[in-house]
Amino acid sequence: MEALNSIVGAINGVVWGPLMLVLILGVGFFLQVGLKFMPILRIGTGFSLLFKGREGQGEGQISPFNALMTSLSATIGTGNIAGVATAVFLGGPGALFWMWMTALVGMATKYAEAVCAVKYREKDELGNYVGGPMYYIKNGLGAKWAWLGVAFALFGAVAAFGIGNGVQANGVAQVLEANFGLNTSVTGVVLMVLTAAVILGGITRIGAVAGKLVPFMAVAYIIAGLLVLLINIGNIGHALSLVFTYAFTPSATEGGFAGAAVWAAIRFGVARGVFSNEAGLGSAPIAHAAAETKGPVNQGLIAMLGTFIDTIIVCSITGLAIIASGAWTSGESGAALTSHAFELSLPGIGGYLIAIALSIFAFTTILGWSFYGEKCVEFLLGVKSLIPYRVLWIVMIYFGATADLGFIWLLADTLNAMMAVPNLIALALLSPIVFKLTKEFFASSGQSEEPNAKNAE
Repeated sequence: MEALNSIVGAINGVVWGPLMLVLILGVGFFLQVGLKFMPILRIGTGFSLLFKGREGQGEGQISPFNALMTSLSATIGTGNIAGVATAVFLGGPGALFWMWMTALVGMATKYAEAVCAVKYREKDELGNYVGGPMYYIKNGLGAKWAWLGVAFALFGAVAAFGIGNGVQANGVAQVLEANFGLNTSVTGVVLMVLTAAVILGGITRIGAVAGKLVPFMAVAYIIAGLLVLLINIGNIGHALSLVFTYAFTPSATEGGFAGAAVWAAIRFGVARGVFSNEAGLGSAPIAHAAAETKGPVNQGLIAMLGTFIDTIIVCSITGLAIIASGAWTSGESGAALTSHAFELSLPGIGGYLIAIALSIFAFTTILGWSFYGEKCVEFLLGVKSLIPYRVLWIVMIYFGATADLGFIWLLADTLNAMMAVPNLIALALLSPIVFKLTKEFFASSGQSEEPNAKNAE
């Protein structure tokens, strides 16, 4: 077992190492330039379409709004609380700047993923729309690339049980035990029941729950974070100065902070940014493929907001709260650092707020990733695998909440990164299609689908 641990650990160091981060950023920057920075310039258009997309406007299972909320349910999670804190602890305040940069290029990646997901989606035996990297590889790149789609589905199916199930359940169980004394077995059972009530109803019920729960939890966390920033308003200017200064110069040792080189700020800022918003990993387009949308570009404009909301808004609030409150020099890391920052500003309730937020975020991540993993398994084994998969998913939650997940976390984290490889290759090869559809869309009326919309379905 020790040898296996070492092998997987070595692979993990590569797939989450500099080469992978350069690949993710490189493809994102290439897409951003090819789109002439449209994802950044058209944020307003995206929010307008999101508002209109609360009701379905085409064929699919869930509204465009609920498709985004489903993808956000999987991305707004522990990465926004623990991940940001870890980046600041290891890379200093400058890491937050590099998270922002990752998000700006990641918006183009998310846009391209959703465009491809809708364009190359298909109907399964149950009449439901299915899509994502495995389908746009199969339908967009042809038979010679089919193995790449199978590889993505395999990585996604296994990674989902770790990243989206066991790790999340374990996080909820640990934080509730530490803050409220709740036994991990009780947490495991409660999570199983809540999850079963949602995922046994399929994407329609997942989308409906996500459409209500995600906006509520995101807004509540943002309000709490803004309150912390308001309490520390005198330090906001200094905090921003630290972010921009330490993005390009080494951060010195200060209090319990050991100092960090510029490379550390870049590495941990980019890595945690990608982990948080999942741009390039290929998970979000699986949800967007089910949207009742007019066409690929419409959903792409909505999908790109996921990265903006996750990183530019939610992660920024966490990061600035940690820096402005002075907690970043405390020597704490992970969720404990974010909890400490909120507790400093909101004594007696700050820590509990983070515990509750972390629990809700993790629960919605379990819901979102159950759908991602399910579609990967369906691609490999067909619709007959859906019910057994959902039952297994529910059972594994209890195991995740009560067990030591050391090796499972390492394996899942490794496979999670490996999902990006086939996805990024596909996005690069399909980029001319993305550019063409985008150009045609904006050359027409601007908000209706391009002339050959039927061919894009």
